[in-house]
Amino acid sequence: MRLTSYLRDAKKVGEMTKKYANLPDSYINRSMEQVVWKTPRNNPRYLPRTVKKKKFHFGTDRPWSQGFQSNNGIGELKPKVFIEPIKDWSFFKGDRVEILVGPDKGKQGIVARLYQERNWVIVEGLNCELKEVDHYEGHLSMVQQQEMPLLVTNEVALVDPSDLQGCAIEWRFTENGEKVRVSTRTGKIIPIPSFANETYDYKTHKTYKESDKDTTEDVLTEITFSPLLKTFEMEIMETMGIKEERVQKQTYWY
Repeated sequence: MRLTSYLRDAKKVGEMTKKYANLPDSYINRSMEQVVWKTPRNNPRYLPRTVKKKKFHFGTDRPWSQGFQSNNGIGELKPKVFIEPIKDWSFFKGDRVEILVGPDKGKQGIVARLYQERNWVIVEGLNCELKEVDHYEGHLSMVQQQEMPLLVTNEVALVDPSDLQGCAIEWRFTENGEKVRVSTRTGKIIPIPSFANETYDYKTHKTYKESDKDTTEDVLTEITFSPLLKTFEMEIMETMGIKEERVQKQTYWY
């Protein structure tokens, strides 16, 4: 199978990542933007040119976070890693999975986070490592247990709810045209958990309560601007009742 590098541009941020963050693409692209070189401003001797960084190192930090910016500094090179392209993403937050590798092999847990850019999932409470943090000279260091990511291609498997055993799955269509995940061993449907609809702003669509700063549908449909063949100054003068009575002096071109 053809492999592709994970060094991608802003347009390759995973759909699951953007869905959970509930952020527009314009904000994500603007947060990831890094200008490597730009021609001087207001200089007629140079054509306007801007060189931006196109390759990024994706990890456990979200693309719009400060950690992502620090790991993707201009001129900083990261080791090249290859990932297997996945056509249909089959893992969602809240899925029960079985770990296939490592010291927790055979154990089952719940998917807590997804990193679609690297084909990673974080299983709650499993596949952990002890890391030393906040180490200062003359003070006791603190050791923290941290969950490490697992590849969805060969390190975890979905659990069939009928027998609670790991299984391979494939996407099929029901008689009503609904696309579902089906266990290849038992033929049972593996439903998508309700946690898959959770975002940073709300647990579910029904439980979200609008605030005063939210944009309602009435505002979206209301027309607040009508184009006119007038300059900004002309519109201000008309609104404030200002009339121009001065006579413009003649100008000459040589």
